[in-house]
Amino acid sequence: MAENNQDLQRQINEINEKLDQVLHHVNEQRLQRESMNDLADDLYRVGKDAFQSTVDELDKRDIEVNIDDLKNLSLRMLRNVESFNQMLDTFESLVDLSRDAGPVINEMGVDVIHKLHEMEQKGYMDFLREASRIFDNIVSHYSAEEVRQLADNIVTITDTLKNMSDPSMLQAMNQTVNAYKQTSAEKIPEYSLWKTFKEMRSPEMKQGMGFMITFLKNLSRQQQSSTNT
Repeated sequence: MAENNQDLQRQINEINEKLDQVLHHVNEQRLQRESMNDLADDLYRVGKDAFQSTVDELDKRDIEVNIDDLKNLSLRMLRNVESFNQMLDTFESLVDLSRDAGPVINEMGVDVIHKLHEMEQKGYMDFLREASRIFDNIVSHYSAEEVRQLADNIVTITDTLKNMSDPSMLQAMNQTVNAYKQTSAEKIPEYSLWKTFKEMRSPEMKQGMGFMITFLKNLSRQQQSSTNT
């Protein structure tokens, strides 16, 4: 009999413990539901105030909002959620790239600064500043049409400069300049017609006349070849 009473008491105690747990759980659910209701009320009031403030601000600025447009915009945003996610993934990748490339870019910037300082010490910057005056003179002295013609004939000009840079051509030009300087510095004598004929019989004059005749023949052939092409 005593044992039966003990078993019954133990079962009652277990039932009481379970009831306590159920009541505790029900109480937690009630408190959670009340918290959610309070949160919903707060959000409703905040949303209502924010909406009213937005409406008042739009009304002050004389801006009309079409509800249908907002609805369409919301639907488009929902349809493009995946695109937004891809855009965010791309942005995150760019952020990671900038974070990884930051030290490299910083090092490159330091190298560029050092190189510019070195060029400044060697006088490159002064040279570039003075060289810019060449372009200023070109712009101020030549029209756009003249510059266009220069661009159209740049190949011919380049070929001419290339030929002039030939050592034999440079030597001939140097000899011509030296001869001109020497002639202009000397006192030029007067030649009579007889003395001129006499000087033309000298080897130097014969060689000079041969050079001029040969030069004129070659020039004529170059002009004819250019005309034919």
